[in-house]
Amino acid sequence: MSEFRKTYPHEIYFITLTVVGWIDVFTRKRYAEIVIENLIYCQQKEGLKIFAYVLMSNHLHLIVNRESEKNLTELLGRFKSFTAKEILKSIASTSEESRKEWLLYLFAFFAKKNKQYHKYHFWQYTNYPVLLDSTAIIEQKINYIHENPVKAGKVTDESYYVYSSANPDGPILIDEL
Repeated sequence: MSEFRKTYPHEIYFITLTVVGWIDVFTRKRYAEIVIENLIYCQQKEGLKIFAYVLMSNHLHLIVNRESEKNLTELLGRFKSFTAKEILKSIASTSEESRKEWLLYLFAFFAKKNKQYHKYHFWQYTNYPVLLDSTAIIEQKINYIHENPVKAGKVTDESYYVYSSANPDGPILIDEL
């Protein structure tokens, strides 16, 4: 594994997971909920601590660490694999999805570019964890995450965005720093 992507236990990281081609998948609630449910699972069963997050239409920002000696990068890989399979299965099986053919075509197109993927490629390969080693940097990244939906024109106040740690009624319980 490249030193650039290594993570170390108990360190806090800023992570971005992006859908290939920046395809707007999470505009559909059912796909966003697959990601949210699996983040909650990772908190409860895998020792993932989430300090801040936002799920946008085509990417996910996180500030996280793993409370055990287990590898964060490996957990993110399993998270991406599982959520990709579940979302692709949901797209393929949902008759109400008006974009089904188009979405599956795009995910197949991106799979052809990389021999690692057989049929579909959902998440971009990289997530480049950025070590956050000071309180000032952590606060700057939290502000960046929370302002994402405002800057994208989705909401007028960061606390209104459902899939964000800025929302006090959001679906994920946030860990204290």
